Amino acid sequence: YCRDVSSAAIPVTLKPRTIELIGTYVPRRCGIATFSADLVRALRSVSNTKVGVIALNDMSSGYDYPDEVDFEINQNRLADYRIAADYLNANQVDAVSVQHEYGIYGGTDGSHILKLMARLSMPVVTTLHTVLQEPTVSQKRVIVELAELSDRLVVMSEIGKRFMTEGYGIDPERIAVAPHGIPDMPFVDPNYYKDQFGVEGKKVILTFGLLSPNKGIETMIRALPGIAERHPDSVFMVLGATHPHVRKASGESYRLGLQQLAGKLNVDDRVIFYDRYVDSNELAAFLGAADLYVTPYLNRDQIVSGTLAYAMGAGKAVISTPYWYAAEMLDDGRGRLVAFENPEELARAVIELLDDDVERHAMRKRAYTFSRGRVWSKIAVSYLELFVEALRERTRLPRVLPAATDRGRGGVAAIPEINLAQIKRLTDSTGILQHANYHVPNREHGYCTDDNARALIAVVRARPHIAEVTELDELAIRYLGFLDHAFNPELGVFRNFMSYDRRWLEQRGSNDSHGRAIWALGVASARLEDEHLRMLAARLLHRALPGIEGTHHLRTIAYASLGLRSYLSRYSGDSLAKRAFQSLAERLWAPFQQHADKAWPWPEDVLTYANARVVHALLESGERLANREMIDQALTSLEWLFEVQTLDGHFCPIGNQGFYRRKGPRARFDQQPVEADGAVAACASAFRISRDRVWLERAILPFLWFLGQNDIGVSLYDDATGGCRDGLQPTGANENQVAESTLAWLNALAQVHVWQAAGELGWTRTPMLARRGTNVAEPVIYPHQISAELRQLH
Repeated sequence: YCRDVSSAAIPVTLKPRTIELIGTYVPRRCGIATFSADLVRALRSVSNTKVGVIALNDMSSGYDYPDEVDFEINQNRLADYRIAADYLNANQVDAVSVQHEYGIYGGTDGSHILKLMARLSMPVVTTLHTVLQEPTVSQKRVIVELAELSDRLVVMSEIGKRFMTEGYGIDPERIAVAPHGIPDMPFVDPNYYKDQFGVEGKKVILTFGLLSPNKGIETMIRALPGIAERHPDSVFMVLGATHPHVRKASGESYRLGLQQLAGKLNVDDRVIFYDRYVDSNELAAFLGAADLYVTPYLNRDQIVSGTLAYAMGAGKAVISTPYWYAAEMLDDGRGRLVAFENPEELARAVIELLDDDVERHAMRKRAYTFSRGRVWSKIAVSYLELFVEALRERTRLPRVLPAATDRGRGGVAAIPEINLAQIKRLTDSTGILQHANYHVPNREHGYCTDDNARALIAVVRARPHIAEVTELDELAIRYLGFLDHAFNPELGVFRNFMSYDRRWLEQRGSNDSHGRAIWALGVASARLEDEHLRMLAARLLHRALPGIEGTHHLRTIAYASLGLRSYLSRYSGDSLAKRAFQSLAERLWAPFQQHADKAWPWPEDVLTYANARVVHALLESGERLANREMIDQALTSLEWLFEVQTLDGHFCPIGNQGFYRRKGPRARFDQQPVEADGAVAACASAFRISRDRVWLERAILPFLWFLGQNDIGVSLYDDATGGCRDGLQPTGANENQVAESTLAWLNALAQVHVWQAAGELGWTRTPMLARRGTNVAEPVIYPHQISAELRQLH
């Protein structure tokens, strides 16, 4: 959990840990349900990503779903969609895969799914199973809004992509073509399987899928008399149960009509109906037995057909009507196309292929070879790449999340009062616990010196702004007592991590934890009211000073410098402390002199964590030592750092997922509250030292970052608990209100209360910020009550 990392840290690869698929799911009898199940299995097989399912029910009793189904939605109940969105957000799912078909969602043209998607905080990749060339006004509106709510759209054919760009005006860069996946089936001789179905020695023509009137089965039955005349050993196998919606509306009338037609044409002995829904293994056997596969659909609008994809993947010679998907898939001799509702042309095509074994087998091979790149394992990799791409894009171009839209971006009625509830919740008789699950203390990870040092600083700084201080003083005693116990006298350094059962997990903590402890002791020795507590803090600080001799860790130096600066504000005659402070100031100043230049005014080649604390310490050192050159360099570096960390008019700290190396890409996430706290404090010092009110203006931006003026418009501060969420990610805030983040918020808030009490907040003199989307700068107002006018401006 410790965020103290080497400046040599490199960017991490973004990949989803959890994905939820939304759509119909097996055992529901539906083509999309089968597709969803195949995709989930494939995703699980090619990665360690957890893949779950949000299943759509078309009946109140639902289905007997397998374990991967995490949540069920009654497709016609709008409230279920809102609850499902809240479920996904609460579980911090990394990405969502929406399977879209108008008919599986409730509302006009399936519009209910839009309500769910509009509430999601994570990236969404939507697969379109239907793309109409001539949609109704309502159908087009649904797809356009669906596209706006999706990070990526997936279509399964190039013609589908063309329709989306030309007919719906969707940016082609946001559309990916990922073919319909297929099982990895062998290329076999049909005779191997025929005896399983009692058709050995026959020429088998097959079609399969849920039976419905648009399948055109009657066209094939009308073609059979002509085929039988030439090939009396031919049979037509119709595999598939009647579509549930068709059966519900008209029973088995369509199937009965087909049987009656076959009888009327005297081919009923050649038509074999298999009225059942088969699993993938049985389907492979049926496909294996077929000499020809037919899809005589009745209209052109079919943009994808899983049955056609499966047949080609099994190496079948295919004859089809020229619906959009078939025209694309069967191009270049991979199959043969015949006119819609033309049994004579269909019969001729079947006869020609049954007559010509060489051409039929060549066609089979072309179809099979073409399909090798479409097996589910490869399609799953394509989908994973899309999820990674969507996550990466969110880090570069984050979106304001729905929570912000609902409340008004970063809405806050007033500067919040200091609320110690979460700090008290995390603190026990030992000290402050590091972690929380939401706002509930998590004892598993125990305590650390880092957080107890931060807590001591926070309560000391909050004391002037709290009416009842007795409880605050008790907290200070616990944190100071923890630091006293953390000090290892044998090594002269602080230990850092302690388990919940009060066992130290190390004898020497990190350099930064030692520096933070000195910082906290300096603040406590200067500002605590109780003389004995000040004496204890001062004595412990002196014992810890040898532990920083010779260190060149910049942030350790910065933390210790800030502590000694505070200590010397009360005990200015302490020669030992002055010498230590002078030494730290020189070690802090040297890398600025050696490395900082006009293009990169920074002492390192990478911006990592706690960057503002480095210039904060340099500012305070320059003031204490009356070194104008130090102060000027610190102000220059802070101004540059502020420019780097301000995007679109709001504070945007360097993310810890890769940081920002000189001449390299800048990591935008994960954004940490300690960075905002550090920026407020550094700007506060700059304002106090320079008296230039531009620094006050700048300081307000990282403060407002906590309250929702950030990349995604989500407040990190939780006024219900007094806690602060642990970091900002492209998909939302980490909801765990841990010690580090909550203490960072309290420190920043305490500084704003200082300005409020001093009457510093009000109209600023310098127009600085521009309204979003314009180049027009307007004055910024910071009243005691942060008003709607201020929120509008930002």
